[in-house]
Amino acid sequence: MIWEKELEKIKEGGLYRQLQTVEAMSDQGYAMVNGHKMMMFASNNYLGLANDQRLIEASVQATQRFGTGSTGSRLTTGNTIVHEKLEKRLAEFKQTDSAIVLNTGYMANIAALTTLVGKDDLILSDEMNHASIIDGCRLSRAETIIYRHADLLDLEMKLQINTRYRKRIIVTDGVFSMDGDIAPLPGIVELAKRYDALVMVDDAHATGVLGKDGGGTSEHFGLKGKIDIEMGTLSKAVGAEGGYIAGSRSLVDYVLNRARPFVFSTALSAGVVASALTAVDIIQSEPERRVRLRAMGQRLYNELTSLGYTVSGGETPILAIICGEPEQAMFLSKELHKYGIYAPAIRPPTVPSGTSRIRLTLMATHQEEQMNHVIDVFRTIRTNRYK
Repeated sequence: MIWEKELEKIKEGGLYRQLQTVEAMSDQGYAMVNGHKMMMFASNNYLGLANDQRLIEASVQATQRFGTGSTGSRLTTGNTIVHEKLEKRLAEFKQTDSAIVLNTGYMANIAALTTLVGKDDLILSDEMNHASIIDGCRLSRAETIIYRHADLLDLEMKLQINTRYRKRIIVTDGVFSMDGDIAPLPGIVELAKRYDALVMVDDAHATGVLGKDGGGTSEHFGLKGKIDIEMGTLSKAVGAEGGYIAGSRSLVDYVLNRARPFVFSTALSAGVVASALTAVDIIQSEPERRVRLRAMGQRLYNELTSLGYTVSGGETPILAIICGEPEQAMFLSKELHKYGIYAPAIRPPTVPSGTSRIRLTLMATHQEEQMNHVIDVFRTIRTNRYK
């Protein structure tokens, strides 16, 4: 069969993937994976809220009130008072006029880009943007031009020479999910103002993590409320599920009326939405979680760099240990697994060829002894490799 031949090519390239079974997840940074107790260093649960009892209780109460499923789209039977409360809360959190909740972050990016731009428009997209942005650009029918990663000079040049479009939108991740670096948002906003363009920020990995109150990349740079389109997820630091788009009231109303991923999808269950609503309050009221994350991220970056590893990140809970070829990343992942650390290899097409890596992600609930263990293990692997 043709699929078997294609699978053989994937295996030969060291890119074959298999699902790992997570049987349980604790609130102390551990998980049962394939029958083994592992230290979890691959989760996007940055603040540890997915296991927080307050979120669980909020979800249970809402489920008892509304049931396990929403039973329809938001425009039919799926719009509960909990959905409306969350959207109001997200708008306050992001300091925008309005917000709208969708089922996933992927869906939110597809909805924004296929609804807000079209065939007479231009998207300028950072080359390291998430796959959901790339797919949204492809589906939008707009002209898409890629600018070099976080390169303001390249972005400006492309703005200067591409002026014939009805509207132009610059789209960037706030925190880049595979490298952990932060977009140069002040420069992007300044260029957008100078060249009459809009700015869209995918804040999936920054919301809850960056900024004094966890408001994300815009708050980190003092630009809260000044971004035209803010997209984010509820499945990472927020610890629940879903995505959202925040912006002006007319923008959100237009998405509600025209975005196919919103109009034609069954709504998130009230239980999930209630847990996200509770999480936003915790994010703002417990800044010590972010303080701890920043300290751990900087420490791990410094320690691994001093051991001779090539590491990107350090300002966020995401650290990428660049290995090169897929086989090298698989080797390092297997070595970490031997010592009880769960950190799968990240390989193309998720990352560019030649940059396969281990993507370590930190959680505020990681303990000091877990951090020490990770550092000791990386030291041991490095020592054994170069004996």
